[in-house]
Amino acid sequence: MNTFIALIGVILFIGGFVLLALKKNNKVFFNGQIPIIAAGFVLFIAAQCFTIIPTGYTGVRVILGQVQDRASNNGLCWKIPFVENIKLVNNKQQDIEFGNKIWGETSDRTVISYSGVTVTYSISGEKSSWIYSHVSNYKDSLVSTTLVSSAIKTASKTLTDVDATNRGKMEPLAQETIQKSLDNKYGNGVITINKVIIDNADFEDSYNEAIAAKQQAQLEYEQQQITNQKNVETAKAEAEAKKIAAQGEADANAILASSLSEDIFRQMIIEKWNGVLPLVTGDKDTIIDLGALTGSGKEQ
Repeated sequence: MNTFIALIGVILFIGGFVLLALKKNNKVFFNGQIPIIAAGFVLFIAAQCFTIIPTGYTGVRVILGQVQDRASNNGLCWKIPFVENIKLVNNKQQDIEFGNKIWGETSDRTVISYSGVTVTYSISGEKSSWIYSHVSNYKDSLVSTTLVSSAIKTASKTLTDVDATNRGKMEPLAQETIQKSLDNKYGNGVITINKVIIDNADFEDSYNEAIAAKQQAQLEYEQQQITNQKNVETAKAEAEAKKIAAQGEADANAILASSLSEDIFRQMIIEKWNGVLPLVTGDKDTIIDLGALTGSGKEQ
């Protein structure tokens, strides 16, 4: 707004002198040139007496090149014209993207890379004057690539291969490590790291190939274990079935044996006899072939 007011003041100031020159040449008959020149001058000076600080910013006062310790909050801010300047410092959340890969190592000494790293940070309003006066080119160098790379390498060094690729563990740890690095560099409470996002974490190609081979071997091993377990279960089932069958048969024989009396056994012998007399008789020392004596052996 003050720029617009200053522009109007310049236009009125110059316009007043133009009208004054035309009057001297008798080309216009207007007598208000002096008030116009005065109004233009007043508006131009008034535009230098204030500035408007937007929401989310603070104004750093610089008087004759000297940065004041206390910054001004957002809103209308009065200043000494031509002597005092107000420099805006952004206190909103800001993102810095690091496009290049950041290489590091895990606790297992495995080389790993992180890409698509985005750091979200904000500058404390109370520290705006300090940042402006102590950090050269603070907009580009406040959260530097070197600092972020070093912090991420430090974080990955404390994690195993599995955890180093887990964003849920790596991102909070990277945020904590970057915050500590900034606190050590600028002091506590100057810059706040709000979030760290890592799009991708990957190992070297050789390591990925080794992991793939290991996973394939593990998969084959697990499949073989399943097959072996099935075979064991099948064998156990078959053995159990045979055991049950044998037990059943033994139980049946026991029941049958316990139920056979001498009369029943004699009756079974009679039922099985085909009417033919024994062909031999005698004891263990003498055996007589009855068939040879009776001739029945030849008939058969």
